[in-house]
Formats: sequence, C-alpha cells, structure tokens
Amino acid sequence: MPQLSLYVDADTLTKIEKAAKIDHKSISKWVSIRLKNILPNSWPDNYGKLFGSLSDDDLPEIKQLSFKNDGTRLKI
Repeated sequence: MPQLSLYVDADTLTKIEKAAKIDHKSISKWVSIRLKNILPNSWPDNYGKLFGSLSDDDLPEIKQLSFKNDGTRLKI
C-alpha cells in the first residue's frame, strides 16, 4: 500500500490523535477513513470545463408559478 506524508501543525495533530484514540484506530487508519469519506464527494473530472458552456439563450425563462395547488404550510 502506498504511503503518504502529511505536514500539520501541532494543534491539528493533537486533534487527530485524540479523535483516533476515541475511535480506537491508529492515526494512519483514522486519516485514511476520513479521506475515503471525503474524496468521493469531490467534483467529477473536467467539471470546471463546463463553466461558460451555456449561453443565456440556452435556458428558457420560467414564468412565475401559481401557488393555488400548493400544500398547506405549517407555522412554527
């Protein structure tokens, strides 16, 4: 398995150590789990290339919708 070196400040390391200890995991395992949970939520490849790919004429203007069929709203 590949290895990764990270440089973090002392406060961050202390937080990581405490969190790993609470979860009964090594620091390496704890960080690995956190990274796996975060990475799938990133933008897809080439997502940035979509910027500017549509002109304003490509999207129709939506007229104001009627609220007559809207459900009853709860007041909190």
